[in-house]
Amino acid sequence: MSTASKPSSISRPSADDDPLRLIDVDHVRFYVGNAKQSAYFYAHCFGFQIQQCSDLTTGSRQEANYLLTQGNIRLVLTTGLSRDHPAQREVMLHGDGIKDLAFTVADAEAAYEQALKNGAESAYEPVTYSCEAGAITKGGVKTYGRVIHSFVSRRGEFDLANLRKGGRMSPIFKNRLQFALNDYNRQHPCGLEYVDHCVGNVELGKMDHWVKWYEEVLGFKLFKHFDDKDISTEYSALMSKVMDSGFGIIKLPINEPAEGRRKSQIQEYLDWHDDMPGIQHLAFRTDDELASVAELRRRGVDFLAIPETYYEEVWDRVAKMGWGIREDHERIRQLGILVDADDDGYLLQLFTKPLQDRPTLFFEIICRRGSESFGRGNFKALFTALEAEQAQRGNL
Repeated sequence: MSTASKPSSISRPSADDDPLRLIDVDHVRFYVGNAKQSAYFYAHCFGFQIQQCSDLTTGSRQEANYLLTQGNIRLVLTTGLSRDHPAQREVMLHGDGIKDLAFTVADAEAAYEQALKNGAESAYEPVTYSCEAGAITKGGVKTYGRVIHSFVSRRGEFDLANLRKGGRMSPIFKNRLQFALNDYNRQHPCGLEYVDHCVGNVELGKMDHWVKWYEEVLGFKLFKHFDDKDISTEYSALMSKVMDSGFGIIKLPINEPAEGRRKSQIQEYLDWHDDMPGIQHLAFRTDDELASVAELRRRGVDFLAIPETYYEEVWDRVAKMGWGIREDHERIRQLGILVDADDDGYLLQLFTKPLQDRPTLFFEIICRRGSESFGRGNFKALFTALEAEQAQRGNL
């Protein structure tokens, strides 16, 4: 039997000098209208393992949670089991979406307290879930819009090393290994390895505010800056600043709209997200873009359509940067994959269409061959494709 309590200072793991040093992306929590059905969707379309659950069958009376895994990616899908549950209220206002980008730290209570000292607002106070096998402690702070960051520390059988090998998420989760799609997905892998970056959309004039927040509260550093000269088309524009957690854990681009002739994709997101900032997309890293995209397309994933004219100039553009693309050029074209390069190497990337009826959350599949950028050379082609989708929806 697991118990929930305020954490004790006894036998806490020792933190690094900086309690906010991030060790890993612990998990990404989605609030969804029906966790069981959403689990089937992500398992079938994206190849995730439905590994563990916490629901009525395991004694959870307030909410249902499904843990989906692939590589070092852990998605937790949460549905409230009553109309008053926070997840149900948020789904009503915003649709399915990401609530919590959670980080593993050495000491969750110390990280939480340090974040508050640095100016963060509490989302929830630290709490420990424990049983004879071990314990996890987590506490959360608010960031832009409805999003929170939880700090998670793990002990015993729930430590990060065991979790990465398929161990239990926490005392409240039970293994759910008898699931037909799991065997199929092991035999037909999609090759997604971990969360590369996570993009947030904020309202006009708030990008610099949240850049400062990540610098002062969590100790992130500014990595790259794109303005409306970099990210614009005939119709729309946006601005973006990329925050880096350090130690190769994660990068967090923050977007805001910019003035344009018509409505940007950022403003469309805000319009359909109840005017609330939030997470626009997750980027999953793969080491084989062609194999991953081919398998995802075979499973029925809808990707943005890239115009054929894109491939008339992309190879020369990348060659001018001094890089030869080792993947098959014709296959890249057939799969509709975007290619870009910088001083450090090249990358391949592709974006899904929105994952639900509201044009909000989507995924990116990215493969890096040295490049740590975000496809600056692809911005015009990408946003032209996005605008075509917006026009179909009547939102441009």
